[in-house]
Amino acid sequence: MAQYEFETEWRLRAPLAQVWGAIVDSDRWPEWWRGVESVELLRVGDEQGVGSVRRLTWRSKLPYTLTFDTELVRVEPMSLIEGRASGELEGAGIWRFGEQDGVTSVHYTWRVRTTRWWMNLLAPIARPAFGWNHDYVMRSGAAGLAKLLAAELLSER
Repeated sequence: MAQYEFETEWRLRAPLAQVWGAIVDSDRWPEWWRGVESVELLRVGDEQGVGSVRRLTWRSKLPYTLTFDTELVRVEPMSLIEGRASGELEGAGIWRFGEQDGVTSVHYTWRVRTTRWWMNLLAPIARPAFGWNHDYVMRSGAAGLAKLLAAELLSER
């Protein structure tokens, strides 16, 4: 399996509570995040969502989709969301949130490995394209979130 680690940071001129609310409500991502084809709730979690499982299907510029399940394993309100992925991607993702002077920062760490045979076979030569694809999806998320919240997107990387 090919392993990847991605770091993404978004900075928006928006209240932390609004940014948090949009990210934590992953069922609505397809409404504003280009690339999220579908989100299906498979298991309900506790009052914070811990233990919930959702199946997400993603598609972007490259001609393939990725479907994987994410289990919410930790929530620290207004601060952190951690999930574990299984399926066509396996690994973990952590969202970290902060706010200063009316600017909310969102930092996402995504450590995954691919399980699709063709992705693993092509990884030595296609790794840059897969990285570009991930970055495209995350840029689309930043732009969609800014539009949803009518907020200024100050930076995304």
